[in-house]
Amino acid sequence: MSLSPTQRQALPRMTRFAWLMGLYGENYQRLTRMFQPQSLSSGAYVSRVPGGLDLLVEVIEQHAYTVELRLSYRMRDAQTGQPDPSAYVRLYRDARQAEVTHCYVGRHWQDVLGLHPSVQAMVSHRLRMNGFLNKWLDYLDGQGHGPHTLSSIEPEAAGEKNVACA
Repeated sequence: MSLSPTQRQALPRMTRFAWLMGLYGENYQRLTRMFQPQSLSSGAYVSRVPGGLDLLVEVIEQHAYTVELRLSYRMRDAQTGQPDPSAYVRLYRDARQAEVTHCYVGRHWQDVLGLHPSVQAMVSHRLRMNGFLNKWLDYLDGQGHGPHTLSSIEPEAAGEKNVACA
């Protein structure tokens, strides 16, 4: 049964920005349920599940209202030598939001979008990055990753120094 044009207009439309804010909220819920990063000390942790890849969870910094972290596998990009895939995430405790700030080490939004991107281009880029995190967290959850699979590791075992990017 298809909707008539009148019925379609009666349904509220979700803007891309509203969709992005919804992703931020869902990513926060998934991250806090799976790894509880707001209660972890700064440092490196590994999550191991049978038959799965080791997931590196690095808590870069704990602030009063935010937590900065990076999720990655222990795989390296052949060209850069950096963990790939990886996502830098800023968790906002008070707003209950989690935002991917960037997905590749050393790549700021300016490197991807140019110095003066349109608002549409910026929102599209953020939707892609946060959609990636959302799907990745869903996959990790299905693999069995969670607070019970997380253990602290020595910084040298993490494979590299943490570098917080703006």
